[in-house]
Amino acid sequence: MKTTRQWMATGAVALLPFASITALLTAPTAQAAVAPEALVGPVADYKLYVLDNLTQLVGQTQAFTDAIQAGDVEKAKTLYAPTRVYYERIEPIAELFADLDASIDAREDDYEKGVEDPNFTGFHRLEYALFHDDTTEGMDDYAQGLMDDVNDLDSRVQGLTFPPETVVGGAAALMEEVAATKVSGEEDRYSRTDLWDFQGNVDGAREIFELFKPLAAQEDANFVERVQDNFDDVEETLADYRLDADDPDAGFESYDEVSDADRRALAGPVTVLAEDLSTLRGLLGLN
Repeated sequence: MKTTRQWMATGAVALLPFASITALLTAPTAQAAVAPEALVGPVADYKLYVLDNLTQLVGQTQAFTDAIQAGDVEKAKTLYAPTRVYYERIEPIAELFADLDASIDAREDDYEKGVEDPNFTGFHRLEYALFHDDTTEGMDDYAQGLMDDVNDLDSRVQGLTFPPETVVGGAAALMEEVAATKVSGEEDRYSRTDLWDFQGNVDGAREIFELFKPLAAQEDANFVERVQDNFDDVEETLADYRLDADDPDAGFESYDEVSDADRRALAGPVTVLAEDLSTLRGLLGLN
């Protein structure tokens, strides 16, 4: 994969296939509140963001799966949560490939036989082994499968055209996922590392919002201010549970330590954010 420096050297617009640029520039203006050419830059910048996170995901997954195949339970446990953050940030794009999303990030609830189902693979199958069974025994093939799937995802995204409506809609999708599975604590039920995933989803949603914020502000400045404030409220609550306020890489306390009051405090702005961000596509004329 090219580095960010290499991508930027070719120009941001070069990240978009010619057909995608043409589609943006020739889209019927009667259907868009924002000029189509104004979307080219933010979409290209978002692809840079996704590619950077994929680079990190590939490298971190390699270290994580190497630890499992080496039988190092404690190292694998340590690497589990920080590895997943890179996937959680880019889920709106990863989920375009339903087969890979299922094999990388499905939970046992998605399978009739639960954890015993041979089709249950990916991060959460390994999470169960590491944090529930405290072992890596029998996990070599699952680890290799995860690595192969992440490499496949990386390969598929390289030449992918990023539809503007999918990118913009991804902000709401990420916050809806937080509201549906993160606040409840069901996502990482064995490792209790939900706050890492929570932060990854918030990071991804905020990146999309920031990239399109100048365009949104031209349409509705009050909307932009309201969304910004709600993002700040969520970040402030998350910060209370950081292990080291000065070192974001230090991570978070176990989700078991999050009080019921704070779970409710998180649910409020998260739900409002999801609702507000769901209108961003319409605001920009992308529905």
